[in-house]
Amino acid sequence: MITLERQSILNSEISTADSPGEIFAAMKRVAHEFGFRHVTLFAAGSPDENLVSRMIVETTLPSAYIQEFDRRRLLRLCPVAPIISKSVLPYCWSLDESENVRGFAIPAAMEELQRRYKLITSVAMALNSIDGDRFLLRFDGTRPRLTQVELNEIGMIVLHAFDVFDKIRRSAKTVGAGPLSSRELEVVRWTAQGKTSAEIGRILSLSDHTVNAYMTNAIKKLDCVNRTQLVAKALRLRLIM
Repeated sequence: MITLERQSILNSEISTADSPGEIFAAMKRVAHEFGFRHVTLFAAGSPDENLVSRMIVETTLPSAYIQEFDRRRLLRLCPVAPIISKSVLPYCWSLDESENVRGFAIPAAMEELQRRYKLITSVAMALNSIDGDRFLLRFDGTRPRLTQVELNEIGMIVLHAFDVFDKIRRSAKTVGAGPLSSRELEVVRWTAQGKTSAEIGRILSLSDHTVNAYMTNAIKKLDCVNRTQLVAKALRLRLIM
């Protein structure tokens, strides 16, 4: 069980963070201190979203797991999101529990994939921004189910972390309103529709090299690591529709 001293250290680390990356680094430490292997921050997608990769803001989950999850279109089968969205408290469950204890059934394909990647016990918590954006933080690993005391502690730490994260995010959103040029926005919009660089080049009468240059600039401006995260962030910031 996490000690009050460690909880104080974690909260101090969170309080001094001045970027989303530092907040997530603190969340990785929280995951470790509570015995979890992975932590993921999701941004709520549209009701018809079917790819979890588009919802991920940051994660330590293996890319191969995410790719297979999306390839098999398992997001639409996920039974957890509706439960978590109805509560402000952290929710804990384990694949090793019976359906009656968990409170929901887990599709066989999803259970097989999670067991293969050792995502046995999970904790998730819905988080709502002041400006109305919705997020979800989730921890996964192989440890036993959390005690109620641990669940209360991790819930308080997550709320504190999200409060700091949201202030940083909203501040950056205000300062950086409209950070992309019109050409960069065009490239991002077409990327969001599934177009390749070559296809976008033909549409906009640009070379592949120029399209990729616009894409690279947009990725840097929005502090992203790849096209998938760029599109997800642009949608979340309402830079594209």
